[in-house]
Amino acid sequence: MLDELKANNRRWAAGKLSVDPGFFKRLEGQQSPQYLWIGCADSRVPANEIVGLDPGELFVHRNVANLAPPQDANYLSVLQFAVDVLKVKHVMVVGHYGCGGVAAAVDGQRRGLVDHWLHPIREVYVQHRAELEAIPHLHDRMNRLTELNVIRQVRNVASDVFVREAWARGQSLCVHGWVYSISDGLVTDLNTSIASRQELETLGG
Repeated sequence: MLDELKANNRRWAAGKLSVDPGFFKRLEGQQSPQYLWIGCADSRVPANEIVGLDPGELFVHRNVANLAPPQDANYLSVLQFAVDVLKVKHVMVVGHYGCGGVAAAVDGQRRGLVDHWLHPIREVYVQHRAELEAIPHLHDRMNRLTELNVIRQVRNVASDVFVREAWARGQSLCVHGWVYSISDGLVTDLNTSIASRQELETLGG
């Protein structure tokens, strides 16, 4: 199977060169993405393909359930590099309906280390318990929890010191919340974008 993947790689590279002979030379010189994607590690959610961008056009960080926890050095390193070095203009936190991590956070089963990682989603559930438990169907309830998790992570990103400092120095930067639907391939904007410290403070951040 690995031989098949390597063969696929050679076909992909050859296809790129046939359309644009200078493609890889330009990539080698620099990366200058305008976007940071913080998404789920789910294999069904390929960031670049979903938004039709080539390598070099989208900086990507992925983890289980698209979390942006303020104590995670991996996520924070990506965020700082994207904001301070690459000067991205947009950060998209992108969840997806049918997320196994979201469901696992609240189904009561023990799985080990990942239970600790998913704890922030349980906190979101508790915060919105009345709304969520009023939703009769589990599928719909988990979809709404997915949305609420994205909104919480948008607030986390916008609250971070790297983002606040960027705004303070006049850097153009907006944090967005999206949810991707595996069933039809479409992204839904949750209309929770934050583009300034004033907007964050209006939301209580």
